[in-house]
Amino acid sequence: MPQTTATAGPSRMLNVPNQLTLARILLSVVLFLFLVGEHYITSFVLFVITACTDWIDGYWARKYGQITKLGRVLDPFADKLFISGTFILLAAVPPLASGVAPSGVTAWMAVVIVGRELLVTALRTFVEQEGGDFSAKSAGKWKMVLQCIAAGWSLVHLSYVDRATEAWQSTPPAWMSQGLVIVVWAAVLLTVYSAVGYVQAAFVRLRETD
Repeated sequence: MPQTTATAGPSRMLNVPNQLTLARILLSVVLFLFLVGEHYITSFVLFVITACTDWIDGYWARKYGQITKLGRVLDPFADKLFISGTFILLAAVPPLASGVAPSGVTAWMAVVIVGRELLVTALRTFVEQEGGDFSAKSAGKWKMVLQCIAAGWSLVHLSYVDRATEAWQSTPPAWMSQGLVIVVWAAVLLTVYSAVGYVQAAFVRLRETD
């Protein structure tokens, strides 16, 4: 009996959702390496695969009741590492000789996205320590979707760049460049909007505990 209990604990912690979360962390690191190396198409493929693990592990955990304490800690960390790291590196892509920022992501946009994640993490810690519920809200989920679309779009847009000449290797379609501006701005605005809901929830909890 003791042996069964001993093996059941680690087995439950390293269930399929948690394994996928760990895989997302590893894939994020590999993605960052390819992104720094300016292999944008490979980075895009890795980005899509990594993003898919987020959806799959959440679906699996809910369907089969495999939500664990380890998963509640690792999953948000993996998401924040994945998204924040990608946007930081996209913002770090230097402009072309013409002055155009080919990634469509500026430094201040990356700061907003990373700052929002840090703020929500701090608020979640406070609310849950007080016994409150700080589950992900619909705006937060849609924020993640839009951020993934924006980052993926940016990576494809970057594939048109020839870094050797600091110019376009071939000119991207106008709709692609215009669409990049729209989705990046939409992702930033929804990022800010989603943070407001979490701040309000934290204030409500703070009033209840006073």
